[in-house]
Amino acid sequence: MTHPSVEPRTTAEDAGDGSRVPAGRSWLDRYFHISRRGSTVAREVRGGVTTFMAMAYILLLNPLILSGKDVQGDTLGQKALITATAFAAALTTLLMGFVGKVPLALAAGLSVSGVLSAQVVPDMTWPQAMGMCVLYGVVIMLLVVTGLREMIMNAIPLALK
Repeated sequence: MTHPSVEPRTTAEDAGDGSRVPAGRSWLDRYFHISRRGSTVAREVRGGVTTFMAMAYILLLNPLILSGKDVQGDTLGQKALITATAFAAALTTLLMGFVGKVPLALAAGLSVSGVLSAQVVPDMTWPQAMGMCVLYGVVIMLLVVTGLREMIMNAIPLALK
């Protein structure tokens, strides 16, 4: 006789929100609530591979955009830019998945890179420009955490959205 805790469940479980999820779910399904969202682990893996392939261009494009000279004539190293782009995308995607439990991939915003390279860097150094990016990120986080971002978005009339 096996211990009751290792026997597979044959009935549905309460998901905590009134819905029922199938028994025998994997730890991935239980942690990320995959079946509760109407998906399967295999579908999510396929979606993740597809998303990675669709986003891989950022590893080439972001370093190209950020390859310009700053006000002092300095440039950023291509290998360092590729590494930083990959690391930032991996870290933020993993945080979104494991902390937020949301299947979203995150990567550098090309619009921010473009503005930085074309409009900011010609007038300041790369360290100063990257410092501005950090401040930009902190301001965005504060807007989200305080709820001010949502209030601003809700204040914009639907016709303008």
